[in-house]
Formats: sequence, C-alpha cells, structure tokens
Amino acid sequence: MERAIDKILDKSISTREVIFLLAVVFCLSPLISPPVALLMGLVIAQFVGHPYLHLNHKATHILLQVSVVGLGFGMNVGSALKAGKQGILFTIISIISTLVGGFLMGKIFKIEKKTSYLISAGTAICGGSAIAAIAPVIKAEEKQISVALGTVFILNAIALFLFPVIGHALNLSQTQFGLWCAIAIHDTSSVVGAAGKYGAEALEVATTVKLARALWIIPVAFLSAFIFKHKSSKLKVPYFIGLFIGAMIINTYVPGIQVFSRYAVYIAKSGLTLTLFLIGCGLSRDVLQSVGVKPMIQGVILWVGISAAALWAIATFI
Repeated sequence: MERAIDKILDKSISTREVIFLLAVVFCLSPLISPPVALLMGLVIAQFVGHPYLHLNHKATHILLQVSVVGLGFGMNVGSALKAGKQGILFTIISIISTLVGGFLMGKIFKIEKKTSYLISAGTAICGGSAIAAIAPVIKAEEKQISVALGTVFILNAIALFLFPVIGHALNLSQTQFGLWCAIAIHDTSSVVGAAGKYGAEALEVATTVKLARALWIIPVAFLSAFIFKHKSSKLKVPYFIGLFIGAMIINTYVPGIQVFSRYAVYIAKSGLTLTLFLIGCGLSRDVLQSVGVKPMIQGVILWVGISAAALWAIATFI
C-alpha cells in the first residue's frame, strides 16, 4: 500500500506539496494544539513525505527562535527573574548529573563517544539546539549528529503528550509544572508546547528557565572543545535569547505596548505550533531507523532519570 501511495504522489509532485501546504495552513488555525500539530507532522512524514525536507532543519531553527522572541512580549521581567532564581540550582545540578551519567552509560553500552556525548548534551541543555551548537565544536560526523537528533526528537514527541497528563494527575502547580518542563524536556519547542497546554503561568516559568538553561551551551561547548581537543572549532552562540530578554523588557516598561504584545504572543504561539509540525515532518522512517537500540536506551535512561529526579525535587522543595 505504501508503494501505491508513493507512486501517486511521485507522479504529481504538486499533490505532495498541496497536502503539506494545506497541513501548514491548518496548523496556523486556533483549532490545532501543539501535540496535534506534531502528530500531523509524524503522519505526513510516514505516509506522504516532506516535499521540502532539505529546508526543514533551517526552517524549524529560524521559526523557533522568532517565536520564542515573540513570547517575550507576553512576559514580565519581575516574574521572569523570580522563575530564573527558582530554577538555577535545579538547572546546575541536572546539567552536571546528566553529562556525567551520559558519559558512564556511553562506556557501559559501548556507544560511539561523540554520539553518546551529543545525546547527553542534548538531554542536559536544550535538545536539538545544543546538539547543533556542540556538533561542530567536537567535529561530529553527519551520522553521529543524525542519531543524536533522532533520539532527542523522538523523546521530545513523547514528552509533549505525556507531561501534561502526569502534571494533572499529580496536581502540580503552574510553577512546579513549568520548572519540571524546563528541566526535563529536551527541546525548547516541546517545553513551550507542553507548558502552554498546562497554563499561562507554567508557560512563562518554563520559557524563562529553559532559555536561561540554553545559555549553558557556551560553557559546555568550551568544555567539549577541551575534552575532544579541538581548539580551532567555532561556537554558535544563541543570540536570540538576548532578543527575547529585550522583548520582555519592552513589554514590562514601555507604556501602551500591551496592545501590540497581545498580537505578538498570538503569532508566536502559532509559530511554535507550526515548528512542532515541521519537527514531526522531519521524523521520517529513515531518521527513526537510524537511531539504533543502544543510543535510544541511553537517551531513555537519561531522560527518565532526570525527569523522575526533577519531579521529586520540585514536588518536595517548591
């Protein structure tokens, strides 16, 4: 049946494109939630195929950054600072423990060193963004990057559906859930998607803590260069975080900006829904098959471990 579908779509490239573009438009409507958008993307990846797959990584990267900056127009500096202070200790402990745990698991399961390190860094900091930033620093090969990204994005997809269910079942507060998402979910897009589904306060806490966490890309990248002994490597600094802070300052201190801010936040949330759709579209059968059992086991153990530990700590101390 899959071959028959492929033949129909290959005969008319425009058919594949029309299906994809209609799905994009549908994702921009308020009827579609982030988890549903991700699921739609996965369905298209498996049965239709992404007609612009070669552009997908760049498109999701840019769209995510622009959307995160837009979310800044819906946040207050005072609340953000409070959330950041609450999350900093959890962030430091979780990053160090994840990197150390990932190193040990890589040794135990005999996973290729750079692949294991990228999975650990993606789990510790901010998923695909951390992998993309650290990969050139350690001179990782395309296959190693693909395996790490595939592992992280598969677990991201699961977290987007699973975390809100667990949060409601345990009756977590908005602050608790936002912190948990920021610490335990890999990628910023899924953090925002899960927290936004839980509530506005959870979204603000999660976004602020996650972006503060993303700044750890810089010291971890320098550490990576030292570990892998690549002194000439270039580091990609997440400059968009500065724009997010600027948007938040404008929203807090510029009179009358709230009229504009309302629309900026709406557009940003639509952009994040579309980002998750595109991420789903990128999880093709080839990507899923490339991951392998051992890297996935490492990714799952790290993720479950950090999720459980963070949940216990947040429920106990926050």
